[in-house]
Amino acid sequence: MLNRRRRATAPRAVEPWPFVGMILMAAAFFLYAASGLVAPWWGVLVLVLVWIALFVLCCAWWTPHPRRLVWVALFAFVFWFAALNAGGAFLGWTA
Repeated sequence: MLNRRRRATAPRAVEPWPFVGMILMAAAFFLYAASGLVAPWWGVLVLVLVWIALFVLCCAWWTPHPRRLVWVALFAFVFWFAALNAGGAFLGWTA
């Protein structure tokens, strides 16, 4: 009986994944914000709005799905890279 109480009241271990995901999201923000060097203002605005949506998703998934934050952050990097390359190829964005 005593062992059951100890297991029930033992604190859960803190997972590092949500912290890793948010650190990656912060790193991605600098890429999104610095895109003004190679993209027009409206392109940067769209990119920052996408980043804000991904950040809100990370905040919502912090507790229920902590491991997904890393994947969302990695998607943010891939999306930024794809968006800038597509803008450069199709719209002729130049520095």
